[in-house]
Amino acid sequence: MAMTDPFQGKELWFAVGSQDLYGEDTLRQVAVQAADIAQTLNDSGKIPVRLVLKPTLKDSDSIRNFMVDASSDPACIGIVAWMHTFSPAKMWIRGLEQLRKPLLQLNTQHHVEIPWETIDMDFMNLNQSAHGDREFGYILTRLGIPRKIVVGHYTDPEVAERIGTWARACAGWDAANSMKVCRWGDNMRDVAVTEGDKTEAERVFGVSVNTWPVNELVAHVEAVKDDQVKDLIEDYKRSYDVAPELLDSRYDSLVVAAREEAGMRNMLQEVGATAAVDNFQDLGALHQLPGVGAQRLMADGYGFSAEGDWKTSVLVRIGNVMGYGLKGGCSLMEDYSYNFVPGQEEIMGAHMLEVSPTLLTEGRPRLEIHPLSIGDREDPVRLVFTATPCKDAVVVSMSDVRERFRLVMNVVDVVEPGGSLSKLPVARAIWKPRPSLKVSAECWLRAGAAHHTCMTTTVGREAWEDFACIAGVELASIDEDTTAERFGKDLELSEMVHRLDNRQ
Repeated sequence: MAMTDPFQGKELWFAVGSQDLYGEDTLRQVAVQAADIAQTLNDSGKIPVRLVLKPTLKDSDSIRNFMVDASSDPACIGIVAWMHTFSPAKMWIRGLEQLRKPLLQLNTQHHVEIPWETIDMDFMNLNQSAHGDREFGYILTRLGIPRKIVVGHYTDPEVAERIGTWARACAGWDAANSMKVCRWGDNMRDVAVTEGDKTEAERVFGVSVNTWPVNELVAHVEAVKDDQVKDLIEDYKRSYDVAPELLDSRYDSLVVAAREEAGMRNMLQEVGATAAVDNFQDLGALHQLPGVGAQRLMADGYGFSAEGDWKTSVLVRIGNVMGYGLKGGCSLMEDYSYNFVPGQEEIMGAHMLEVSPTLLTEGRPRLEIHPLSIGDREDPVRLVFTATPCKDAVVVSMSDVRERFRLVMNVVDVVEPGGSLSKLPVARAIWKPRPSLKVSAECWLRAGAAHHTCMTTTVGREAWEDFACIAGVELASIDEDTTAERFGKDLELSEMVHRLDNRQ
C-alpha cells in the first residue's frame, strides 16, 4: 500500500506587503510583479506544493485577517512573506501575533540588475524590497517569531530549492500535528532514553501518543482474511528475492508474518494512526516479533520504532513525509558496531529486524527467516539487505532532557561494507560519520543523544534544521566543521537559551 501523497491539497500562501502611500498605479505593478514571482517559483518544479498568491497586504486589518485565515485553513502549511515595497512593520504586529503557521521571509526583488542609466524615483518607489524586507525583519526579530530566511533573485534555482526544502519541513510539521502513534505495549524495561513525556510531546509537536494492549493487535491479526494474506505473499514474491524455504518447508512462517503485517495495517487504519511502536518484551499471543511487516510499514510512509521508543517512530514518520517523492528512504536505525581500523573508521547500524527497505535504492532485498535469541517467539521473517551508498544522509535522534526535547543530528555518508556480511541476517547500513568517528561519537555522547535514530537519505540537514526551527526545539548538529570543544560550548549556550526561553 503506497503512502498517500502528503502534499496533495496543501498550499503555501504568498503574503506580499506594501501600503497605500504609493498610489494605485504602483500597487497594480506590485500585484503584476508578485504574480510573476509566484508563477516562476511554481513553474520551477522544486516546490512540492503550490504557492498561492493572495491580495497585496496594505494595512493592519487586512494583515490580521490574512494571518487568522492562514492559521485556521488546514490547506495552508506555511506562509512565504515578501515586502515588495516599504510596508511599515507596526501594521504587521496584530497579524503576526495571530500567526500559527510556519513562516519564511523571502528577501528578493523583481529586477535582477539595477538599471544604471534609467533609474529614477518612480523606479525607486516601486522596487525597494531591500528596504521593506529590513523593516519586516526587524519586527519579526522583535516579536521573537522564528522563520526561515531565503535571500536571492527568484529566478535563481537555489532560491526555489530552499523554499522547496522548507515546504517539506512544513509538511513534516503538518503531519506531526495530526499524528497518532499506536503503542503496542510499553517501553523496554529499565531503558532510559526511550522514555519521554507524552503529554509534552503533544504540546510541542502536536503528536498524540497512546497505548493499546498488544492482544488487541493479536485480535486484529486473527481476524485477517486469508485473501489478504495471499495478496501480501504474492506482493512479497514480486518485490523481493524470497528464500526458497519460505515457499516450501517454512511456508507456514511466511503466512504468520504476512498475517501479522495485515493485522498491523488493519489496526492502524482503524485507529487512524500514522506511526506505531512495539516491544519484544510484550508480544502477547503474537507468534513472531514483527519483522517484514514493520519494515514494509516504514516503506509505505508510516513511522515505526522498536522497544517502545515512540519518539523515534515520530521522527521516522516526519522523515517519510518530508522525503516523499525523492530518491532514497527513511528508517529506524541503531548504531551497533564501530570499525576502528585507521583510515576506515565507520559505523555499522542495524536493528534486530526493523530497517526499512527504502534505504536500498539499487537491487532487491532478500526475504529470509532466521532464529532470534530474544522475544521468546518463533523465528521471525525479515528483509535482509545492505543500504545503498549515498552522500549527505543524516541520522537524527530525539531525547527528553527533562525540561525539553533535544534533537541531535549527524551528517553521514553511507558507504559499502568492508566485507560480505553474509552471516549477518538483518538489514544494515554502513556509514562514515562527519567529521570523524571519534569526534562524532564524543559529541553524540555529550549531547545525551539516543541510540535509536531516524536515518534519512532523501532529505538532509537543511530540512531537519527547518523542522526544528518550526517546532521551536533544540537541534544539535554534528557535521564536517564540528569540533568536540566547540560542540560542548554550543550545548552549554543552548542549555541556557532554552531554559530562559518562555516559549518552551
